[in-house]
Amino acid sequence: MSKIRVSAVQYHLHTIDSFEEFALQSEHYIKTAEEFGAEFVLFPEFFTTQLMSIGDSQGKALTINDLPDFTDRYLELFTSFARRTGMHIIGGTHVVQRNGRLYNTAHLFYPDGRVVTQDKIHITPTEVHEWNMAPGEGLNVFETSKGKIAMLTCYDIEFPEIVRMAKAKGADIIFCPSCTDDRHGFYRVRYTSHARAVENQVYVVLTGTVGALPTVDFMRANYGQAAVITPNDIPFPPRGIMVEGELNNDMIVTADLDLQLLYDVRERGSVTTWRDRRTDLYTDWS
Repeated sequence: MSKIRVSAVQYHLHTIDSFEEFALQSEHYIKTAEEFGAEFVLFPEFFTTQLMSIGDSQGKALTINDLPDFTDRYLELFTSFARRTGMHIIGGTHVVQRNGRLYNTAHLFYPDGRVVTQDKIHITPTEVHEWNMAPGEGLNVFETSKGKIAMLTCYDIEFPEIVRMAKAKGADIIFCPSCTDDRHGFYRVRYTSHARAVENQVYVVLTGTVGALPTVDFMRANYGQAAVITPNDIPFPPRGIMVEGELNNDMIVTADLDLQLLYDVRERGSVTTWRDRRTDLYTDWS
């Protein structure tokens, strides 16, 4: 019961003509993960921006303000995937609108049809200035039949405090959908994912977009790679990488996460970083 098979999708962005094309591409990855026996599958941040490339009646790309118009169809599609396959699906992030504000929101689709969300808490200058997005205001940790997880999107993983809070609330796996356009951004997210895994003795499942949307501003370049990242201790691979994809390729990676190994190293590891934090000197969260 303590093992969980996870798949992470390096989603290939390219121009499409219809929502049906997006649905078929998404279904291809879902079926692949299903063939691999995955119990959780992670899509990247902003992968639904592909829908903006469909364009309007004049042939111009849609804007970020048009993206929430697809929310109902997105929810219906991914809910049906989760129900049909019995998998938990972290449907990357999708831009939603609430009270006149745009939020970059991760969605977890349960096999029983439930959908829960986590807004991105820390938003980048591009999201603020170019897309006028609002930050999320709270952190959620989600109970699943396989254990507790959190969804922290891209820039969020670069802040140690929020991941420490997720671990304090019981999360053993952090799913991190990301979207980075160059090597600098990619390695910021990648290296800090390793740091968070070491600090909190958790797994981090990470993925990003690949390909390009030539007509969609700020989605023209993508530099991405999926990885399943572990603490650096003897039961795990020395480099803390259980599996990783090939950079910028259209593909999916799969690995088995053993939660018991996390519990073991927290108690008896070469280092016990979670247990040894100095809450007498710096605050902890409950």
